[in-house]
Amino acid sequence: MRDFDFRRARSVAEAVGCLRDGSDSKLIAGGQSLLASMKLGLMAPERLVDLGGIAELREGRALGGGELWLGAMQTHGMLARDPLLRSTIPGLAALAGHIADEQVRGMGTIGGSMANADPAACWPAGLLALGAVLHTDRREIPIDDFLTGLFGTALEPDEILCGIRVRKPRRMVYRKFEQAASRFALVGVAVAELDDGAVRVALTGTSQGAVRLPAFEQALARRLSPDSLRGLAVDEALMSSDVHAPADYRAHLAAVMARRAVASISGE
Repeated sequence: MRDFDFRRARSVAEAVGCLRDGSDSKLIAGGQSLLASMKLGLMAPERLVDLGGIAELREGRALGGGELWLGAMQTHGMLARDPLLRSTIPGLAALAGHIADEQVRGMGTIGGSMANADPAACWPAGLLALGAVLHTDRREIPIDDFLTGLFGTALEPDEILCGIRVRKPRRMVYRKFEQAASRFALVGVAVAELDDGAVRVALTGTSQGAVRLPAFEQALARRLSPDSLRGLAVDEALMSSDVHAPADYRAHLAAVMARRAVASISGE
């Protein structure tokens, strides 16, 4: 790993300035993805801009009307333990509590995960199912527009994710089948029944990152029961294939985990 400059930003404005001054700068949140890429020689920025000193990015709060604000620099562990999140959206707190191991949960952040958009990450599927809205230093982006594909987001090179707005659903659950060593999801399925009665189903572990499953959503809108998914399958062409699992196995797992998630949320 080659030498690089390091700057600890004191404000969002200062961090944005670092991204605009012509240097090859990268933001670092928890470092769980970026530092690994640098050690492997896949990335070699001239400068790292640390967001850890910006207190406002670590704040979570109730917004009223059943909505919560999750600060981009809140760690997985913070959110897993947060009383407000546990009481408002317990399924999302449970998702946070099953990411990787305790060390990663102590450093990795929700904002870093969403900005990286790893196709095996848990947060994108959970937030996609909830219809979250992502707030940057300059705009609001509905999550259906934010996620653009494999490791792809709508963020501009000089744009910073500041927080995420989520609304309390009637009920929500996330179920994943883990890769044993890393606890990344071979597949993960999030199911949410929103306060207007709509049902959203999101899948992670695909070749396109986190995606919704419209056929599953339509079936569950008629009746929120695992029986409603009988006969439905996930397209093998949608799934990724690697040394951990082939696409056909992942497609089978995705349907199984969807039924398990619905069984959990419906109590059947």
